[in-house]
This record gives sequence, C-alpha cells and structure tokens, in this order.
Amino acid sequence: MVRTRSGFAGLIAAGTLLGPLLIGGCRRAAADASPGQSASPAAAAAVTSSAGGPWNVLFDGTSLAGWHNFATPGAPVQGWSAINGVLTRTGEGGDLATDRAYANFELELEWKVEARGNSGVIYRIDPTAEVTYISGPEMQVLDNDRHPDGRNPLTSAGANYALHAPPAGVAKAATLWNAARLVVNGPHVEHWLNGVKVVEYELGSADWEARRRLSKFANSERYGRATRGLIALQDHGDRVEYRNIRLKELP
Repeated sequence: MVRTRSGFAGLIAAGTLLGPLLIGGCRRAAADASPGQSASPAAAAAVTSSAGGPWNVLFDGTSLAGWHNFATPGAPVQGWSAINGVLTRTGEGGDLATDRAYANFELELEWKVEARGNSGVIYRIDPTAEVTYISGPEMQVLDNDRHPDGRNPLTSAGANYALHAPPAGVAKAATLWNAARLVVNGPHVEHWLNGVKVVEYELGSADWEARRRLSKFANSERYGRATRGLIALQDHGDRVEYRNIRLKELP
C-alpha cells in the first residue's frame, strides 16, 4: 500500500491453518485439488470449525456474486475476474468489497502477487467513507523482496499497515501462494500468515491510538472506529490473485 495513503488446498499442503478444522470428506476434497486449483465450492461450503460454527464461502470460483467495486455499489464489477477458480485483479476498477458488512469474524484466504505487487485485505470499512483505507485497517499483501514497502517492516506483508510490524521471513516470494487468516473479535485482532501469528492488537487501545497518531492516519479520526463494516481486497494497480476465501462470523 503506497497510496498517499495491505484455502483450502494450499493450506492443507502447508499443514498450517486448516488441519484441525476439516471434517474427513472435506479434507479429501481439499487435498485432492491440484496446485493452483481450489477445492470445489461444495466441499468448501461443507467445512465446519472445531467449535461447530459454519464457514461461508465468499468466492465460489466462478462468479463475483456477493462483491462490488467499493466506489460503485450495485454496478457490474470492473477490473476483477474469476479465472480458473481464482479471483484476480485484471484491470482498473478499484477496491473489491463484500456486499455484506461484518462485525466479528474469522477470514481465511490465500493470496499471490506478481513481482513488485501490492494489495491488501481491509476490514470493517464504513460504506459511507470516501475510500476504503481511511476507514478500515489493512492486512498488507505484498512482494517484500521487490516492492519498496517491503523495506519497512511496518508496511511489509502481513503487517497491520503502518501500525504493527510482522516478524521477517514469514511471507513467501512473489508468484507463490500465501495462506492468510484474519481474526476480528470485538477490539481484538490477529493477523496470521502461513500458519504464524504475525500481528496482534487491540483496536482503540492506548497503544493503538499512540501508533495511529504517529502514522499517516493521524488525521483520519474515523480510522479503525467502525464496529461493523465491509471487507475489501485492495486494487493497487498490480495483478493480485485470491482464492479459497471463506469467513466464519463470531458471536
């Protein structure tokens, strides 16, 4: 994110996030998916968490139903396409946002960027905001090796953009799939990347406010304030791919 302003088959292969969450039939469906190919939407929809809560598939691999360009709700999606089961930024269109707003949730997905690529997962976005990133915090998606943002831990892959830095060496190189998990529960937020919890923070805490005031969001009083909002995949002008996007709402 450099503006004047961040699955099942891959996760199973990595042996990270989803192992204990999958029931037997779904485990086989995910494991049998070939590299670069998502498990079937039917199998994905059947997955349940160990706590018994349902996981909802946000991208079925074939359509952009349930999504809109943030700036143009109700209009046909521009700049994003479903290609071989992967949600891909293919041209200008702006950030892609969910039609629904969410309060507390666990979000899991896989992402892959091109060389020097930049994107992000932004959450609890006020739909009345002018742009996504002045309202919702962001989990950074980045090619750390080639993009300038990768030189600063606060803006590297997995970071809570500009506020909290992840440890080095967790993100994979460009063109490789990374498994991400975002937990948002009241003020508590966790960023997970490739099976590692890389960032943890409390929205609105004294520490959060101190960091915000030292960041580019010092004058953005709405930043991180919403308790419910949209989730968006950032269009930063680069090709980025997402797959196996699923969400579980929390009480």
